[in-house]
Amino acid sequence: MTVFLLGAGPGDADLLTLRAARLLASAQAVVHDRLISPDVLALIDPGAARYDVGKMPGDSRSQGDINELLIELGRTNERVVRLKGGDPFVFGRGGEEAEVLVANGIDVEIVPGITSAFAAPLLAGIPVTHRGLSHGVTVVTGSAVTGSTIDFVSLANPDLTLVVLMGVEQRALIAQQLIEGGLAPSTPVAAVEWASTPRERCVRCSLDELGDTHVEAPAVLVIGLVAALDIGRTRLLASAWALA
Repeated sequence: MTVFLLGAGPGDADLLTLRAARLLASAQAVVHDRLISPDVLALIDPGAARYDVGKMPGDSRSQGDINELLIELGRTNERVVRLKGGDPFVFGRGGEEAEVLVANGIDVEIVPGITSAFAAPLLAGIPVTHRGLSHGVTVVTGSAVTGSTIDFVSLANPDLTLVVLMGVEQRALIAQQLIEGGLAPSTPVAAVEWASTPRERCVRCSLDELGDTHVEAPAVLVIGLVAALDIGRTRLLASAWALA
């Protein structure tokens, strides 16, 4: 009996690994997040039991409830897939779920997925590093900005690209702290919404405009000089495949 912690990537089913697609087609039970795209869910064996455990604002469902469900399913099924958006180990609580399952004597196999932290900017034509503009990239969550976990003032480095996941709600505060830390108010920002899906949209602005710019979740925030780029190669490749 095995629970497969499977990364669904940013959204498009074509970006799944081959192993992920095969596991979805053979799973007996699938526990999935709310934002998994319909074309990914369509790959699940029609006979498999499905459990939507996606959390909505104000939802009382806890991570503990999800853990208990995974334990129960893992003990009664040969192949259980825990389907999580992006990569399950990048702010996806995949590590927590793996620890709980192993502690309860259930085998776990990790199937990595493409993380939205890098895929979303790339699909919008933005390289997260670029010679002469960015010497590195920092990936953080924006959901903890109001607490003591993330100090965005200390992350204000013009030589690096800052990628913020789950930061839409706190984007004004994030921008304020980065400016306080020394980033120029004119620093380019790109917000990539629903990357790789038909709803994909890239919103561009400057750092001092971010709080007043309309951005819809889910979105990946890219902050730094590279956010002004629009390489466009992914669009050309997508068009070439469509014509093939």
